[in-house]
Amino acid sequence: MPINQSKSKILLNKVPQVTIFFWIIKVLCTTVGETFADFLNFNLGFGLSFTTIIMGIAFFIALFFQFRATKYVPSIYWITVVLISVFGTLVTDNLTDGMGVPLELSTAVFSVLLGLTFLFWYLSEKTLSIHSIYTRKREAFYWLTILFTFALGTAVGDLYSEQLGLGYLNTGIIVVIIIAIIYIAYKFFKLNGILAFWIAYILTRPLGASLGDYLSQTKVNGGLGLGTTITSVIFLIAILGIIVFLAVSKIDISTKRETTNTEQTNGSKKNVFIQTIVVLCVFLIVGIGGYTWRSNNLALETNVSQATLSGQLSDFVKIENDMFNDVSSNNFISAKNKANELEHQWDTSEPKLRKIDGTTWTKIDGTIYVVLTAVRTGNPDASKCKSALNNSLHVLKGANK
Repeated sequence: MPINQSKSKILLNKVPQVTIFFWIIKVLCTTVGETFADFLNFNLGFGLSFTTIIMGIAFFIALFFQFRATKYVPSIYWITVVLISVFGTLVTDNLTDGMGVPLELSTAVFSVLLGLTFLFWYLSEKTLSIHSIYTRKREAFYWLTILFTFALGTAVGDLYSEQLGLGYLNTGIIVVIIIAIIYIAYKFFKLNGILAFWIAYILTRPLGASLGDYLSQTKVNGGLGLGTTITSVIFLIAILGIIVFLAVSKIDISTKRETTNTEQTNGSKKNVFIQTIVVLCVFLIVGIGGYTWRSNNLALETNVSQATLSGQLSDFVKIENDMFNDVSSNNFISAKNKANELEHQWDTSEPKLRKIDGTTWTKIDGTIYVVLTAVRTGNPDASKCKSALNNSLHVLKGANK
């Protein structure tokens, strides 16, 4: 390859050099993806569908400018990452909360879509390195991959932290341990660098989501109670500060030597293929094994003779009745507090109740979601709150008979 062409390609590389700042800002972006989506949805009362439309439009506008850029521009690139993190989160949330798609199915579907994207990317370009993004086709593959990593990370994080009852903090700790193992395998056991990068990139999504939920959720819900507003503002300011620093210092712009070193792989293509198969098998065994183990424990904790949710929902009926009375007397502060209690108890009971009757649980979950959205709006509308509560109570009472 001619020297001038090589330099041109390096100058046109559209992604940053992978430094410690890359990973810090990546986790910050994923955290914002979780909290900012909740902020728009609940705090501003936009609702899930409208929030998705707004953030989808914002993301595609940012992506348009990213594609128009002829080189890596920190502000454009990281704004696009922030927006794709929010949009990717909302895609999964819509499937789960809006359409009732089980998280197991979402996880499987997004895993397959991500795997196919990697496959077609490699077959087309013969590399999956982010340091070779100097064509429109490679950039298209890159951003499609990023979208699926966020959607998959959201599904996996919610599956283990909420549905299987591990909690936000425990899920985050487990992800940190896995990332540390991947780093050790890369540093000391010659795990392929590109493979290690993409594994870590996928895992930072549930890590950031768990961090965001842990910081923003109320103490009753197992969080620190900072709220989505404060959490989003803190992390957005941190992201802005790092973007400014990167724009000024330019330490994340790849040089020829850095790019060459990054492109180096540990071993031949055959070894990389074997490593990939081994890693996939390990993740499948650990993931499915962990899911089965946790599900079996939940089954033992659940009354196996209980075939329906009858008699299991009285506490939720009482909370919603109290909320209805609060709304009727315009005591929205109390109603919002009870909404936090409702969410906490519902999330805590999810593994058990969902095990008994997943179909009915999903139906009730949808009505409770509408209730939480209506009550937590900045300026709640009493009629909408009552309508949501009436509908939810009707479903709850019907299942509780």
